[in-house]
Amino acid sequence: MNALMTKFDIESAAVPGSSDWQGLSEIDQAIRDNRLMEYQIRKSWADPWGRKLTIVGVVAIGGVFAFLAGASFGLW
Repeated sequence: MNALMTKFDIESAAVPGSSDWQGLSEIDQAIRDNRLMEYQIRKSWADPWGRKLTIVGVVAIGGVFAFLAGASFGLW
């Protein structure tokens, strides 16, 4: 078998999860555990721009909801 395989092929086959594909293995594990949405939310929250966008989006939705609720009760 060694005559057909180079040493590089043998070493790469011995290491199942190399660091080059670590991000893809995390996604694969998340899909396998059926928690892809949780993975996406955690990755977005870890990103500073994603966190700011999430906070602004929740505040905007809450503001619109509060405005509509106040208008339906005749507050303005």
